[in-house]
Amino acid sequence: MSNDQIAFTGSILNVPACMLGEGPTYDQHTGTAWWFDIVGRMLVEYALKDSTCQIHDLPVMGSVLARVDDEQQVIATETGLHLRQTATGKLELITPIEADNDVTRSNDGRVHACGALWIGTMGKKAEKQAGAIYHVARGVVTTIFPDITIPNAICFSPDGTIAYFADTDTDRMMRVEIDPATALPLGEPAVFIDHRGEGGLDGAVCDADGTIWNARWGAGCVDGYSPQGKRLISLQVPASQTSCPAFVGEDASQLLVTSARESLSDEELAVDPNAGLTFLLDHKVKGRFEPDYIL
Repeated sequence: MSNDQIAFTGSILNVPACMLGEGPTYDQHTGTAWWFDIVGRMLVEYALKDSTCQIHDLPVMGSVLARVDDEQQVIATETGLHLRQTATGKLELITPIEADNDVTRSNDGRVHACGALWIGTMGKKAEKQAGAIYHVARGVVTTIFPDITIPNAICFSPDGTIAYFADTDTDRMMRVEIDPATALPLGEPAVFIDHRGEGGLDGAVCDADGTIWNARWGAGCVDGYSPQGKRLISLQVPASQTSCPAFVGEDASQLLVTSARESLSDEELAVDPNAGLTFLLDHKVKGRFEPDYIL
């Protein structure tokens, strides 16, 4: 193992395995981590303090959750944004996105500090260029990047002036300047990381130093990239299909990482027994808490 590769130390959370674990986030107000099993139509609620877990069944495929206030959340789904009552789980479709398109579902997304959401869609069978990345602000939906196959790695620089995103199909992470007041792009995206080698670029978060932590699907790791696009470190995770990290804990200093069992054969699962499980890494980071979505 090279110097920039760090062997896994941490814990495997005592939660059900996900077919496609995705969209982890953390609510610092309650000390709760949330993530989805997209294809299993399931929302996982996990209290870090006492390691307790609740499973919420969903009527649709969901992939991203954001806090609105103490009583409400939004979740991005295959039909658009639903308002979710945190206490009861009651859902109400408030912002349709591709609701009449049975081919697509939501995938990766993140809220910017201004309260706007970037959300990506993709084909349920990863159909070529069937998806897009949308900007959603106070219910207004704007298409910003069409013809995306597998949108991933959506995250923002600490000062809110740069957005990153990837299409896992092309395995390139893009960088684009955005207006920090609106999170709308100010120009055309440029290639930030042209990934070659094992695995593919999946979900990402950007820490307080501007380091981008990217889950590498198929390679069982989370890579840290500098704001200049240089890979600094690779944190090993004991599941090959790592899908997305999230900053968790009282000071946002730990990474929680989801994974997937989807598309693995019985033979592959035999040598990848942790596939679909969720992990808490010991490696300390300078994380940031996610902003609330503004209705």
